[in-house]
Amino acid sequence: MSGSPFSATFGEARDKFLAAAHGAGASLSAYVHPERGPDGGELATDVAWIGPADARAVLVMVSATHGVEGHCGSGAQIDWLRRGEAARLPQGAAALIVHAINPYGFAWSRRVTHENVDLNRNFVDFGKPLPANPNYDALHHAVKPADWSEATQAASRATLLDYAKTYGFPALVQAMSGGQYSHPDGIFYGGHEPTWSRRTLETIFRERLGAASDVGVIDYHTGLGPWGYAEPIASAHPASEEYRRARDWHGLAVTSMSGGQSVSAVLAGDWLEAVPRLVPHARTAGVALEYGVVPSNQVLEALRADNWLHAHGDPLSPEGQAIKAQVRAAFYGDDEVWRGMVLGQSLVAARQSTAGLAKALAG
Repeated sequence: MSGSPFSATFGEARDKFLAAAHGAGASLSAYVHPERGPDGGELATDVAWIGPADARAVLVMVSATHGVEGHCGSGAQIDWLRRGEAARLPQGAAALIVHAINPYGFAWSRRVTHENVDLNRNFVDFGKPLPANPNYDALHHAVKPADWSEATQAASRATLLDYAKTYGFPALVQAMSGGQYSHPDGIFYGGHEPTWSRRTLETIFRERLGAASDVGVIDYHTGLGPWGYAEPIASAHPASEEYRRARDWHGLAVTSMSGGQSVSAVLAGDWLEAVPRLVPHARTAGVALEYGVVPSNQVLEALRADNWLHAHGDPLSPEGQAIKAQVRAAFYGDDEVWRGMVLGQSLVAARQSTAGLAKALAG
């Protein structure tokens, strides 16, 4: 199939994914979302499976954990399917490709789910006390001003800058993006219960990975780090077996989020860290590929603008569309070189996972 694997909209991405999966001989299933897209169209998480139903080794690829970042991950998944990479899977292995686990965020150019929840802060045990983030609590009024005028933006930006000057920029990043559970109308909110997207991902893993003894995961992200570079981030601690396995498969470039080595803040409730609990019967090796797009301050400004828009504005208005363009530009490098870097590094990571699964099966 000719044409770019990347898409301008969720609907286009879904059509391309379904066509590529069908062309690769995959079996398909859909999990329809309760909301609709900005065009009134259906939203769904689509799942492609290639290989034996009882595969002992499974390559898992997930896109759009953070909705708008699905422009990147969807393109990488479609490219993998179109290239015929499934033929590289060892005998007895399978591929599980989860397209747009947060279809609402993808369609509406939002990072969050329809519940205003950051899916990668939602995988906590809600039966226990939730993580506290007093530093975010102190800054919430500046993060989310009552209106989005030039004056209030400048004032709130100054407050955040003062915090960074006092405590350091890494401390600001940790306070903002580490996750918070006290302000449902804020950013990086982890929720008060499992979201639709979390429940759907857990269902997919439960239905598909019951026979697996070895699972390799690639989760696609954008927004942090140098332009076009995909940092392979393992959620696991450097002392863990999961981290050792991720490094064995993907090389010394793998960083540990929980160990404080990565470009990411240390997160509460990210789903990659939860994978060993979701498939306790299997050995796992997972990385998030984090592609840089624009400087972090521009990412934060885009997220704040989008948060205000969906709380107080009209996403379909001219002002809303301008903010949507700002959000998309923060998380998707609409540039041929950037897109080429996405595909090349994704292909390397997928082949590394495939080799790791073959090694596991042989062992």
